[in-house]
Amino acid sequence: MEKPPALIIDYYSDILCVWAWIAQRRIDELNQKLGDQIELRYYYVDIFGDVANKMKASKQSNDPYESFAKHVQSSASNYEHAPINPDIWTVTRPTTSANAHMVLKAVELITDNKTSAALSLKIRNAFYVDAKDISNLELLYNLVASNGLDVNATKDVIENGKALAALMNDYQKTKQQNIKGSPSYVMDGGRQVLFGNVGYRILKANIEELIKRPDNEASWC
Repeated sequence: MEKPPALIIDYYSDILCVWAWIAQRRIDELNQKLGDQIELRYYYVDIFGDVANKMKASKQSNDPYESFAKHVQSSASNYEHAPINPDIWTVTRPTTSANAHMVLKAVELITDNKTSAALSLKIRNAFYVDAKDISNLELLYNLVASNGLDVNATKDVIENGKALAALMNDYQKTKQQNIKGSPSYVMDGGRQVLFGNVGYRILKANIEELIKRPDNEASWC
């Protein structure tokens, strides 16, 4: 009997989104438990593209960065698998997530989606655990190199505009899919979208239902 194709899950996140950092454990667990029954495709959404103006728009106290830092600490406090360095947003204040997204699209272009996704975890770890400024291109190139990837090839597709074009395509897809924020899970050809801090059991139950549902099952409408 021919094996059914893997369920495609389009996963949208911003590299600086704390909820995507928290969700990483769930992503890892889904991949481990469901294996080749699912295929996650990673895309990026523009939430922290302009950090300074995002902070201004929040209208939180005299120092919105301090307020946001407290929010991040509070949000992750119940998740031991998502450690937060106290220096992020207080001392370390990235200006944008777009540079990291662009580097990740460059790596995807020269390797594949999974390799880029693995690097995205390293970049998130550099920010949330090590409090590194991941808007800095030199830092990002160092992370590319330290993970055994080709820095020169990465720079080439950035300099010729291909990586930026791929990133703009991601950002356009967020509009087409009506993505509300980060993280978002799009399944069943866009008919089902789960958004935000969705628990692992809810994710798994929805995914397993889609996996086992026959293609010719009668529609409810």
